[in-house]
Order: sequence, then C-alpha cells, then structure tokens
Amino acid sequence: MSTQTTATPTAPPMTGVGGGGAPRVRGLDVIRRGFALSPALSKGLPLTLLLAALSTVGGAVVPIVVQVAIDRGLATEGGPDEGVVLRWSAVAALVVLLTAVCAWAMKVRLFSASERGLSELRIKAFRHVHDLSILTQNHERRGALVSRVTSDIDQVSLFLQFNGIMIVTSVGQVAVATLIMAFYSWELTLVVWACFVPLVLTLVLLQGRMSRAYDHARATVGTMLGVIAEPVVGASVVRAYAVERRTQRRIDEAIDTNLRANVRAQRLVAGTFASAGIAGGLANAAVIVVGVLLGVAGDLTLGGVIAFAFLVSLFVGPVQTATQVLTEAQNAISSWRRVIEILDTPADIRDPGEGRSVLPGGALEVGFEGVRFAYPGGPDVLHDLDVTIPAEQRVAVVGETGSGKSTFAKLLTRLTDPSDGRVTLDGVDLRDIGFATLRKRVVMVPQEGFLFDASLAENLRYGDLDASPERMREAFAALQIDDWFMSLPDGLDTQVGQRGESMSAGERQLVSLVRAYLADPDLLVLDEATSAVDPQTEMRASRALEHLLAGRTSVVIAHRLSTAEAADRVLVFDAGRLVEDGPHARLAAGHGTYARLHASWVAQAHLGIEASPSPDGLDDAAGAAWDNGWRD
Repeated sequence: MSTQTTATPTAPPMTGVGGGGAPRVRGLDVIRRGFALSPALSKGLPLTLLLAALSTVGGAVVPIVVQVAIDRGLATEGGPDEGVVLRWSAVAALVVLLTAVCAWAMKVRLFSASERGLSELRIKAFRHVHDLSILTQNHERRGALVSRVTSDIDQVSLFLQFNGIMIVTSVGQVAVATLIMAFYSWELTLVVWACFVPLVLTLVLLQGRMSRAYDHARATVGTMLGVIAEPVVGASVVRAYAVERRTQRRIDEAIDTNLRANVRAQRLVAGTFASAGIAGGLANAAVIVVGVLLGVAGDLTLGGVIAFAFLVSLFVGPVQTATQVLTEAQNAISSWRRVIEILDTPADIRDPGEGRSVLPGGALEVGFEGVRFAYPGGPDVLHDLDVTIPAEQRVAVVGETGSGKSTFAKLLTRLTDPSDGRVTLDGVDLRDIGFATLRKRVVMVPQEGFLFDASLAENLRYGDLDASPERMREAFAALQIDDWFMSLPDGLDTQVGQRGESMSAGERQLVSLVRAYLADPDLLVLDEATSAVDPQTEMRASRALEHLLAGRTSVVIAHRLSTAEAADRVLVFDAGRLVEDGPHARLAAGHGTYARLHASWVAQAHLGIEASPSPDGLDDAAGAAWDNGWRD
C-alpha cells in the first residue's frame, strides 16, 4: 500500500488577536511591505511629492514679501514706495494661487492612489481569508477577521488620505522654512531647532510604547466586533434562555476594554502634543529675544526680524502638526501590520493547480489509505483508516460525538489534509487535484443550509453560476419538490433574508439540495441535518435526497438510523477508529454496537411512542437511544 506522509496540520496563529508568538514587525518594515502589497500607492508618487513640495512655496513667499516690502518699500530714505509694495504683493498673490492649484492636484492624486492601493489590499486580504483552511479560520474570532479586512484597512485609508497629506506638506514646509530662516540668520535658525530637541527626544522615547499601545487597541477592536456579532446572529438563543443581561455584560466588558486601550494610547499622544506646544512657545520667545539682540547689533534688519517671526510660525505649525500625525501614524501602522499578518499567514491547504492530475468522468471511487489525523496540539482523532468506497455506492457514516465522522468528511472534501496517509479519488491523491476540478466533482452539503441575503435564484446559482431560470425549475421538478416551489409567491425572486431566516429550517434544507443538484457532482458528501422539521417537509426532503443521490457516489454523515437503513453500506466510527463496516442488514443482525443501537430503536418504535422530536431529529424514544453515546 502506498502512503504519503505529511506534517501534522497546523493553524498558524495571527498575532493581532489570537495572541500568536510571531515576531513583531517594525513600523518602517510594515510601511515598505504595505507599499509592496499595493503597487497603486507608489504609482506616480514622485510627481505627487513634487506637487506637495510646490504647494508649500505659497506659505514661504509671504514672509519674504513682508521683508522686502518693509525694507525696500516702506523703510526707505525717500519714503514709502507704493510701487514696490504693489509689485511684490502681486507676485505673492500669483505664487499663492499657483501653489493652491498644486495643492489641489496633489490631494486628488493622493486620494486616488490611496483608494486604488487599499482596494487592492482589501481584495487580496479578503481572498486570502478564503484561501485559509477552516482550521486556521476557526483559530481566530470571525469578528477579528472581518475587522482586519474592513476597519483596519479603513484606518490605513484615513491616514493616507488626510494625515498623509499633512505629513507630506508639513515636512515640505519645515524644509522650506529652515532654508529661508538660514538665509536670513543661521544663528536664529539654530535657536529654533534647539528648542525642538526635547520634542525629538520625547518622540524617540515614546515611539515604541505608542506602537505597542495602538497594537493592543486595534486588537481589541476585532475582539469587540466578535463579541457584538455573536449575540446578533444568535439573538433567538439569547432570548430563549433569557441571558440578555449576561450577554450585555460581555458586550460592555469588550467595549470597556477597547475604551481603556484607546485611552492609554491617547494619553501618550497627549504627552507628545503637549511637548510640541511647549517647544513652539519656547521657539517664538527665543526668536523675539535673540532677534532683537541681533537687530540692535546690526546683524539683522527690522524687516528680517519680522520676516523671521513669520517664518517661525511657518516652522512651528507644521512641526506640531507633524508630531500629531506621527503619533497617529502608529495607529495606522498597527492596522497595516494586522492586515499584513493575515496575508503572511500561509494557506496550509494549497491548490496544486489544474492539469497536474486528470480524473476520469462519471461517479468516483473513494479511497482512504493508512490515514491518520490529529488537530494541532491534540491527540489523533483518526487512526490508521483504510477503506474503499466503490463508485455509485451509497454510504452512511455513524458514530458518537468525537468519533471522527466530521473529520472523515473534511478529509474527503479536502477541507483539511491527513497527518499521514492519503485520500484518493479513483486512485488520484486529493492533494494532486486542482481546486477547480475538486470543487466541481465533489460537493459537500453541510448540516445547516446556509443561504445568503439575496433572492432564491441567486442562492441557487452558488451551485451553478450559469444556471438559467428554466434549469432551476427543472431541478425542483427532478427532485419532486416543485409543489413546494410553486407555493412560493415570488418564485425564484423570493428573498430569503439574512442567513435564509425568511425560510424555515426544512425549507433551507430543500434549497441546499437543489443547489447541490445544480452543481451536478460525481461525489456528494452530505452532513445530515439534525434539526427537526415538519412531517411534510421531512417527506419532501427525503424524496429529494433519494433523487439527488441516484447514480452518484455518496457519503452521508447520518444522524438518523433511518438514513443508515436506506444506505448500501454503513461505516461505524468509535474513538477515531472504523469499528464496523457492512450493509445495514448484516450489521443490525450481528452483536456489535450498531446492532444494539438498532435493536433499541426498533423496540421503542414498536411501542408506538409518539413525542416531540429530539434535538437530533429522532423521536424522543429513538433520541434516548441516540443519546446513549451516539448523538452527534
């Protein structure tokens, strides 16, 4: 027997919420990686930066015009020269107008580039989330995953579109102001920069703490979204068990945790902003004092002193703005880091691509060869499984909770890979079959028929995107449930509501069966619904299932013994091992676990006990037998 050994499946932790131990990426590395993942952000960036630089010229022109107008137009020996003042004022007005046009063009380009780039990032992140295995997805709260693709990217977008503009223009204004100040007086320029040394030291000392604080704050957002989303989806359970207060406490605690995390981060921001204000006040005071002394000594003209006072304002304002933006950048970098963590999480179930192996047409033979499986950090849940299911055979899989039934179905549909051994279709290893072929040839119908908030037709097209309304109607007829379909007032245009809540559980099951019929698979894996439905819908579902399974290889995770009775073959799992294998009649006539269970069920049925359905869809009597170690 040929087997293939692979590493035990792992769910790589994501450091944002899951608390994994991955090394923390530095801020500059995050920015570089973010731009690499979103090429549109860098497209045309040199021209945008040039426009940003030109947009800062307007502010610098005003102090120069003031100095020239005073020294050459007002403080002259022959009296004020209005012509000089008017000419320089006109030049200033023209330059300010041109810089305004440059600023407008720069903002449009920056807005467009950031939207395109972050749209790319959002699409990549969303697609990668769907590429991750179910095992990896279950490692993290759904709310945390959603927040990485939505609010985290929104936070980056907000920073790039608004704070990004501010930081670019602020740096440009500081550079231009420094050059002009140095032209007027290098002594005063050094005085101004010296006043901001404490601010620079403060930023250096607090940068690491601010980054960690914002990382924690962004992580609490995902946790909060998950806690809020759960009771919304499970509102009926919350109300049925009257746990509104307990649920509200959980939500309040999550919101309070997020509040405290943000307050801690903002306290650090407030400290840096206060330092910037102090540095600005010192710079203004120092310029006045030292400027007057230089003026008295004859090293600086009156116009130069006044111009320098304007330049200090041009310098101090952008520095304070840049300080605030740099602190807020930690929030954006934390969000960017969380999105990159998603993209860096490896897809442990990889698509080998099409063309590597070709499956023959028609119903498929299934093989498990020496299969062993263990979840990360846990014991084996399947042990040395060897079984072959011939083409077109109908198999029922039964067993108690934790026996390995669901794992068997996941391996068969390649929602996870075995730790050892291999699973094959017509002798071809599942790991060698491209996803497009595998998903077309093998379809799984889960317990709960999930429906999207759309029309009935749109939900059915998940089985076949090209299905026409006529083919959909034919599908209902082929499964002999067209009487139910005709009872829908809007037919295929019927809106099913969120999660299909406008339909009953039984009706959602019917839609799932029709969707699987439209997919036309060669192997059908069905996790039988455990929810109780009314007798008429139950009869319709059984009839539809009978037609759906005809001519196909099928594996049904059975929660009703009646399903096992109708199968060609029954596989009985216990503690991760296949303990019984054979047709229903032979197993029921034997002395094994299945026979005891079936005998108990038949005995109760003969008593004619009628009661409300149990949670697994059996009568209470049969459900009691099922509960003695067999309920799933």
